[in-house]
Amino acid sequence: MIASTPVARWSWDRDNESDDLLSACLRDLLIAHEILSAQFFATDAPTVHITMTEAGKSNSYLLRNEFVFDRRGPEAVALVTDQARAALLPGEIGSVDGSITCSGMAVTGPDGKEAQQEDLFRLSASSFADFVSVDLVTHADLWLKNDLKGRPQPEVYEANSHRLSTLLHSISEALGAETEPGDPTYFAKPTETGAENYFEPDGSPSDVWRKFEVPTRYDIFTHAPGFGRIGYQRTTGGEVRYTPVLDSQGKFIGYLWASESENAASFEPADVGDDSVYRAGLVWLHRLRSAHNRGLSPSQALAELTALPDENGSGQAVPASRPNLMSLAVLRESLPEH
Repeated sequence: MIASTPVARWSWDRDNESDDLLSACLRDLLIAHEILSAQFFATDAPTVHITMTEAGKSNSYLLRNEFVFDRRGPEAVALVTDQARAALLPGEIGSVDGSITCSGMAVTGPDGKEAQQEDLFRLSASSFADFVSVDLVTHADLWLKNDLKGRPQPEVYEANSHRLSTLLHSISEALGAETEPGDPTYFAKPTETGAENYFEPDGSPSDVWRKFEVPTRYDIFTHAPGFGRIGYQRTTGGEVRYTPVLDSQGKFIGYLWASESENAASFEPADVGDDSVYRAGLVWLHRLRSAHNRGLSPSQALAELTALPDENGSGQAVPASRPNLMSLAVLRESLPEH
């Protein structure tokens, strides 16, 4: 299972004796990445995202760019360093941050078979003054004895936890720094060798997915970004026009709704904890945002979107011969997962 926020984080900190902040950052970042690659936790061609700020001006960027490289070791550091310097604006460097999103191989089910997992880790490094730090973050629960819903996953844990422990130790050895577990997250407690589940007072594994992930996901559908200033409002106290949305198999996945008087429109997912429903809902939110940017009113957006085909797993709205009207509160209460 993949959570919206980190499941666990680990870091390695060391003193930096070099005045070259860019090389120091990239050196540690790419050393750690080579270790992930050697253990098949990073199998894609790496893209490094680099941000460099001006000394004494944290909001002044000398560089914000990404670089793809296909070399290893010192050659990779030299290549990316040269590319970054060529794109650098004039000014004294205050800090350097680099990151790589890593997709790799892991066992995900009881059959013990490895499969490619997207966004398995996010590896990052920062350098400033005389200090360099490397962070490794995962949003996956593949390292835990129980998944985020509290269900035992012995085959998954046995296959992946040892690999993670070896990875953390190898990075520590290569960087010459101790593995520092991050603070406990909503989902797990990081340790020097991996991560541990939370448990209820009766000793049963906690369903942290239902407690934390589901509310986090649902918030996206009820609160417009930018403190409510971007796009349509996503909640209203009054009546809305709505239409059901079905997936390609005819399964109900939610409602698309709009309120002209409140300048509001959103998608109400049937079960936001279901990954396919969640992803479909995000497609509808993207469509609504596009409609708003083009100046359409909520009712116009509802009419346009109702006619769209199923794309990228969005499902398709079911047009009605006459408007379906209901208060949003009652509509939400009608869904079993609410």
